[in-house]
Amino acid sequence: MSPSHYKFPVNLEGTVMSKKTTHVMYDRDKGDWYVKDGGNSRASRRGFDTQRDAQDWGRNHSRNVGSELLTHRKDNNRIRSADSHGNDPCPPKDKA
Repeated sequence: MSPSHYKFPVNLEGTVMSKKTTHVMYDRDKGDWYVKDGGNSRASRRGFDTQRDAQDWGRNHSRNVGSELLTHRKDNNRIRSADSHGNDPCPPKDKA
C-alpha cells in the first residue's frame, strides 16, 4: 500500500507520523530551554532553567493541543524521547 493511502501522515519509510508536534529544545545562544510547536517560527514559551521544567510545561501544553511531545538533547538537539498525547495512530496493544 502506498503512503498516500494511509489515514495519517506517513514519512518516506511508510511509518505513520503524528499530525501535531511539540518540541522541548535548548537554545545555546540564550542558555535556556524552550517549548515550540512544530511548524511555528516562535516558541510557545521559553526561559526554563532546566529541561525537566520545560518538559513539565510542554507535556501539559501537548495534552491541551493533542500533540506528540518530542524532547531534544541539549548537546546536539537530536530527539531524545517522544510521548504521544492525543490521537495516537499506533496505541499500545493492551490499550487498543
